[in-house]
Amino acid sequence: MNKIIILGATGFVGKNLVLYLKNSGIVIRSIGRNEMSFTNEFLKTDAIIHLAGKAHDLKKTSNPDEYYQVNYELTKKLYDAFLKSGAKKFIFISSVKASADSVLEILSEDDLPDPKTHYGKSKLKAEEYITMQPLPEGKSYYILRPCMIHGPGNKGNLNLLYKFVQKGIPYPLAAFENKRSFLSVENLCFVIKSLLKKDIPSGIYNVADDEALSTNEVVGILSESVGKKPKLWRISSKLIRFVAKIGDFIKLPLNTERLDKLTENYIVSNSKIKKAIISELPFSAKEGLKITANSFRKPIV
Repeated sequence: MNKIIILGATGFVGKNLVLYLKNSGIVIRSIGRNEMSFTNEFLKTDAIIHLAGKAHDLKKTSNPDEYYQVNYELTKKLYDAFLKSGAKKFIFISSVKASADSVLEILSEDDLPDPKTHYGKSKLKAEEYITMQPLPEGKSYYILRPCMIHGPGNKGNLNLLYKFVQKGIPYPLAAFENKRSFLSVENLCFVIKSLLKKDIPSGIYNVADDEALSTNEVVGILSESVGKKPKLWRISSKLIRFVAKIGDFIKLPLNTERLDKLTENYIVSNSKIKKAIISELPFSAKEGLKITANSFRKPIV
């Protein structure tokens, strides 16, 4: 697999993946959403990686139809083109949110999907379309459900948490005891490269780092990266939730959804993908977070 088409190469994951694959000698062709009718390009490629999508909108200002137009209709169009093309492999980056918005124990691929948001529902609809199509001989598809991805260029909640730590602001949510899975973009890139290089059964695969970490542990790693001792405040969780509810109605740095993302339990099993690629991941969860933390200190080019 030496010639790859990527849709969504300009995003956070895309930029990291393009660099990673190019360093492995793989030729990358990036296409935009309006170029998919150019099936001649698909005839010349070995694999198609679909990264493009509409991310979950925490501010809830998006029109629900946008999720289905981008996450479902776009995927449908691209997968149909793949089935008619000479490409052998199709990799679709979905999300664990296509399976569940909250997790009581450990999320696996065997759990019955029950997404609650339009984001998760649109991703699941795209997954279902892919799995329902007859697959021509010699072709394979891989639906990856990553958990919270982080790495160089990441601008999500980890970046916000890093800024608090960098300024010496105490972390006020230490009273919440939680464990959640993370995914370093380096480990995700490694998994994608493995899927390109090896013959692996088509299917749905969760992707996560090996260890689940508490947010308090994450604060400790981020603090270490800036040479500070972690400042953990164990303020009453009831008081914090009350403040977050106020943040749902007025503009505050903390609202209920952001609080849940920072403090929820969300553990994802990666055993299926590791068994499929027959390999350990390059970085532990803590090592991956250290790489991300160090990247926050310098501009991304």
